[in-house]
Amino acid sequence: MQKKSPQAIYKDPFRKGNHILVMCDAYTPAGNPIPTNNRNKAVKIFDHPNVKAEEPWFGIEQEYTLLKKDVKWPLGWPLGGFPGPQGPYYCAVGADKAFGRDIVDAHYKACLYAGLSIGGANAEVMPGQWEFQISPTVGVGAGDQLWVARYILERITEISDVIVSYDPKPIEGDWNGAAAHTNFSTKSMRKDGGLDLIKEAIKKLEVKHKQHIAAYGEGNERRLTGKHETADINKFSWGVADRGASVRVGRDTEREGKGYFEDRRPSSNMDPYLVISMIAETTILG
Repeated sequence: MQKKSPQAIYKDPFRKGNHILVMCDAYTPAGNPIPTNNRNKAVKIFDHPNVKAEEPWFGIEQEYTLLKKDVKWPLGWPLGGFPGPQGPYYCAVGADKAFGRDIVDAHYKACLYAGLSIGGANAEVMPGQWEFQISPTVGVGAGDQLWVARYILERITEISDVIVSYDPKPIEGDWNGAAAHTNFSTKSMRKDGGLDLIKEAIKKLEVKHKQHIAAYGEGNERRLTGKHETADINKFSWGVADRGASVRVGRDTEREGKGYFEDRRPSSNMDPYLVISMIAETTILG
């Protein structure tokens, strides 16, 4: 039997009142972390004095796809068929373009009630696909918040009789995949001259590209094809305002000479504890 250790507490948006949601990690009866307890491994990195001193911020953009329960086909799509080509669905409004907004709004409100740092939500490029963002959060807390936000979304979709899929390429063909773009900065990067440090960090990420890809989610090779706003899984690239790069630097960051960068490689089903700890370890500890 596994032992569970409480790590973070949030208000329960479903039962309300004095009820709480408790984020736990799991250990063996002997007190050792189970093999899939990546939180325990992440804490060791974030507790390193060099990492602590840099106050690493993470902002995670979680994409997901809503599916009809019985046929497991995207919400709003004709049964056994396809909607019109991509183009009018991104950040769209209208019953013929945005499918599942009631679920998205309910999830957003529930996350706010829980006390999560949710910063927004929007319809994605593929119809039936959406995204929410966990705003910049320090260290391992970003992983805690994303997992709890995912749990809340599962509960909301359960109530709505809909399935949420984190598959990085839920529909094959000329349709966008689903990612968990991870934005990152350190205290030094946020100061004047930080852009030079961002470029140094990106070089470190390039050196360990294969190791990061191996930990960035299952089935990611189906998404990272070099098409549909992705970089090829076998090649590392970066650029300013480039959605087709492995790592993107924003125009504001370039203009101000400081800020953050976005790792666009993580898939929608990634383990956030693995991703954020690897980014911190590679860029700060080298």
